[in-house]
Amino acid sequence: MNAVEPAIWTTRTTEAIKTGTWRAMLPLHIRAPSPCHQACPVGGEIAQWITQARVGNTHGAWLTLALHNPFPAIAGRVCHHPCETACNRSGHDEALAICKLERFVGDTALERGWALPRAEAERTQSVAVVGGGPSGLSAAYQLRRLGYRVTLVEAKPLLGGLMRYGIPGYRLGRDVLDGEIARIVDMGLDLRCGQPLSGPQDLARLRDEHDAVYMATGAAISKRLAPLDYDRPWVMDGAEYLARVAADDTPPLGRRLLVVGGGSAAFDVARSARRAGHDVSLLTLEAEDRLPAQAAEVAEAIEEGIRLIDSSMLKGATPQPDGTVRVDGIGVRFLAGAQRGMFTLDPVAGSDFTLSVDAIVSAIGQDPDLSSLKPSLACSGALLAVDRNGATSASDIWAGGDLASMARYVTEAVGMGERAALAIHRSLTGQVPDTDAAVPQRAVGLESISRYHHPHQPRATETTLELSLRLRGQAEVQLGLDIEAALAEADRCFSCGTCTNCDNCVTYCPDMAVLRQGDGYVVLSDYCKGCGLCVSECPSGSMVMQEELR
Repeated sequence: MNAVEPAIWTTRTTEAIKTGTWRAMLPLHIRAPSPCHQACPVGGEIAQWITQARVGNTHGAWLTLALHNPFPAIAGRVCHHPCETACNRSGHDEALAICKLERFVGDTALERGWALPRAEAERTQSVAVVGGGPSGLSAAYQLRRLGYRVTLVEAKPLLGGLMRYGIPGYRLGRDVLDGEIARIVDMGLDLRCGQPLSGPQDLARLRDEHDAVYMATGAAISKRLAPLDYDRPWVMDGAEYLARVAADDTPPLGRRLLVVGGGSAAFDVARSARRAGHDVSLLTLEAEDRLPAQAAEVAEAIEEGIRLIDSSMLKGATPQPDGTVRVDGIGVRFLAGAQRGMFTLDPVAGSDFTLSVDAIVSAIGQDPDLSSLKPSLACSGALLAVDRNGATSASDIWAGGDLASMARYVTEAVGMGERAALAIHRSLTGQVPDTDAAVPQRAVGLESISRYHHPHQPRATETTLELSLRLRGQAEVQLGLDIEAALAEADRCFSCGTCTNCDNCVTYCPDMAVLRQGDGYVVLSDYCKGCGLCVSECPSGSMVMQEELR
């Protein structure tokens, strides 16, 4: 303790007066989860990597990101960012632009050619990963990082899955996609593209050749609208349309196009069709403010000239003698069910309408193909049955992504791949799962943050490509942050639950009972009166008062 010589006392220092006996509570430095961490689909250490980015350690921030997600540049473009909805800063001014910061870090890594860390030691066991989409690539990365030999089997000629064949280039540039995939492949995968599973015998062979198998074959069977005849040349499935756009083979469907669906895939179809020169109308069951697509996608689509016909349902489609198609529809009230994909519709009397179009593309969702898996594995409805860590009914097979979940987001799939890879690792090494890890800790709330130390600052401005340039090709619409904007945005982070070593607890303590010790702090229990001033002045919520029972 820094001894202070009093003016009138005779003991020369205050050290002899152990005022700690007065208190009933003692302050405690903690490391607690932030709300953004708990909301993150991959469990990313958001407060930690943003702190690293804030002090200019972009490489360290990227390494922290890559512990859980090898696709920061991709996630920074397409993630539905539930972390931002959970952000404590939204109760102060505006939520932190976490997604844009992640993109900045990911783009910096690509520009500088940073490689993913290799395994410290190679293992003898091997794992087969079936499916080269976000979930399969995530699992393959985590398994290689742990030293396992990994065989990656992919039905398509190129890796990427939904990220390549479902998300257009104007949302996810192909150089970004290829760059982040290449880093994983360079870790030493046994890559087998163009090899779909043709039946149960292929799965049996993989099980014989490997110590474990991770299935992530996605959802390839498109759902269909009952009123439409899909054998007609003027009806097309949305997944097929996007796959052909990705292959530079955009189908000619006439001038006026109707797209049916309200999710991201439907908006991707509609916006891709606008870039192909179509006049596009988009028919959705949900109201505009309840669409499952991200709000930015909806706003950008409307800016690009797409006509939104919301709260409406397709009743029928009839070809006309002049080669056009008459579409009959009706307004509806949409009521979402308890689970994703469940809903009820209430038709609105007198709201019937007709449209005249040249073609219809339906994009209302997809289901996985379970035909080659059902003989060996238990299913749950239209999905493969798995537990929280992706374990199936077979002891050596795990599964994730769209094959086993209705959470149809890229980062959700990445998180499932990571959890399954770690579960496979525990199984192959005989480790007992930590049951306490499944119980989430209480996240730091806004009430624990001393907002006095965080002046109001505007959120980073989100910029987009000039409207006149968007429809000319596949240039990315959403633009990233420059380094000045990224650093300013990182500075807005509360660092909830993670100490920033600001020394407020030392500075504000009236009894000088808190000392800096290395990279942390120690509370001197002999002198702390338990006033709680250090806790109330903590700008990150990384101190709490703990009752002392004597």
